[in-house]
Amino acid sequence: MDVYHLLKNEFSKLAHDMLDEPVSIVSARALSAKEAIGEPDRDDYPLLKGKEVMIEAQFKGSRGQAFTDTPGTFEGSIRDIIALPLTNNFQRAVFIASLNAFMRELGHISGTLHCRDKEPEQCAREFVQHVRERFGNPRVSFVGFQPAMIERFSEQFEMRVLDLDEDNIGKTKFGLTIEGPDNTEEVLRWGDIILATGSTCINGTIEQYLGEKPVIFYGVSASAATKICGLERFCRYPH
Repeated sequence: MDVYHLLKNEFSKLAHDMLDEPVSIVSARALSAKEAIGEPDRDDYPLLKGKEVMIEAQFKGSRGQAFTDTPGTFEGSIRDIIALPLTNNFQRAVFIASLNAFMRELGHISGTLHCRDKEPEQCAREFVQHVRERFGNPRVSFVGFQPAMIERFSEQFEMRVLDLDEDNIGKTKFGLTIEGPDNTEEVLRWGDIILATGSTCINGTIEQYLGEKPVIFYGVSASAATKICGLERFCRYPH
């Protein structure tokens, strides 16, 4: 599946009569940690540690967010957004956040803003329950460092965790050794299901996780992409 080709085509089709409208200006900015996630009960989320930031795009009355490790600002028309070559994390973050905001404005999706305060912890508990009900007792290949989810899943399932952050790779978290991208194929073969961060839409790795095994994406970054591509996304506290 050529994910970005599908996303650009759908964006162009939906926006065909709004590409150059003066009101369809998209602006993106990096949010502070408190703006993005509020005040959760724990302090080990990548947002709070300064490892990632949240880009927020605004289209008319709607907002859409996306994680990125490459913050910046951007303003332009929908046509400008679609024309981005998507060759780096910043361009992909601007594109995905803008697509999230645009599709929310059209009423096609919800959950384009990050859950806040106690909700990430509650979401993690409900995600565990959801997987138990759907799959029984699977081995979980987990992609991305979402600490609440990793802690809760590690209490219930066999799991292995992949992450791109060099500060996490090789470290032991919740009794698990965080593995790096060199182990991706092995970890994916090992698991019965894949739970992957929506940030894979931003770092350009999403297509690695699409195959024969069930995959569920989590997080705001995947809002529009999962809708367009017919993929599953878990989001219990949509904003």
